[in-house]
Amino acid sequence: MNRRLVLSLSLFAGLLLSGTISAAEKPLSTIAFGSCLKETRPQPIWEGVIAAKPDVFVLLGDNIYGDTRDMKKLKGKWDTFAAVPGFKKLRSDCRLLAIWDDHDYGENDAGIEYPKKVESQQIFLDFLGEPKDSARRKTPGIYDSVTIGPKGKRVQFILLDTRYFRTALKRAPKREKGKGPYGPNESDKAEILGEAQWKWLEKTLRKPADLRIIASSIQVVSTTHGWETWGNFPKERERFLELLKKTKANGVIILSGDRHSAEISKLEGTLPYPLFDVTASAMNQRQRPGEEENPHRVGDLYFSENFGMLKINWSKPGPRVTMEIRDIAGKMVRTAQVAF
Repeated sequence: MNRRLVLSLSLFAGLLLSGTISAAEKPLSTIAFGSCLKETRPQPIWEGVIAAKPDVFVLLGDNIYGDTRDMKKLKGKWDTFAAVPGFKKLRSDCRLLAIWDDHDYGENDAGIEYPKKVESQQIFLDFLGEPKDSARRKTPGIYDSVTIGPKGKRVQFILLDTRYFRTALKRAPKREKGKGPYGPNESDKAEILGEAQWKWLEKTLRKPADLRIIASSIQVVSTTHGWETWGNFPKERERFLELLKKTKANGVIILSGDRHSAEISKLEGTLPYPLFDVTASAMNQRQRPGEEENPHRVGDLYFSENFGMLKINWSKPGPRVTMEIRDIAGKMVRTAQVAF
């Protein structure tokens, strides 16, 4: 090999190891994600996550069960979670991204009405190690976006806040058998994201990317089970889908949590490509098997402890993504594929 080339490669390797060359230029190949972790319960699932060697891990909400208006107690629960050995190991091995859901926001099924949202936001950002002068600390809500990878292999993470601005839920007039207590709110004033976040989202979707991962704590595609879902706010959901079309957003996959069961949902006929919503829940909050309505489900629900994985193949002109639900040991139990 040419001596000059050897020296150049050696210099490149040294710069990469020293951090002089940004890790953002390295293409991502594996993304892991999950939700619903009781901070006081054992968390053996981190062994399976670490063994999968993800480049990025996305916490999708209910990362702790705070459920308090006492901010000292809420901070203590975040500190307990941060000290979990398996989580600490994962955090040292890969990039961590996160959103919140109701229990780590502070109150079950809460939205804009939660009185401690301003204080809770700062505690959440403290947990993430967000710089004190960051825009994310100065803007109401915890929404954010990050793009990782070189041109042609850019992955854009869009981290939504479905709590801070969300209108209080509406109870169904009559609870149907096998369904949750909530029904659709058809009011023009009913919101999930709030106008500031909507404007930010449109601007963000117009930025160049080759694959877009949208993290929503609650499901977008599954709408009719009566628990928390974008389906409780049908006009907001329609606005979201129309915005994807309006901005011609390419390569979108949605990640969601919350349900204490895992599934892959597929919406066809709305975008030029099928829109997948991969729900990974729960990491240590399993529930008894049951039925839940979802006409968009691919395969079956999975009820034991689980996490999600995206495996990205960049060998074609567009990314090919394998979506997986993995069990507590890291074994694949549900899967689907999409090519963009």
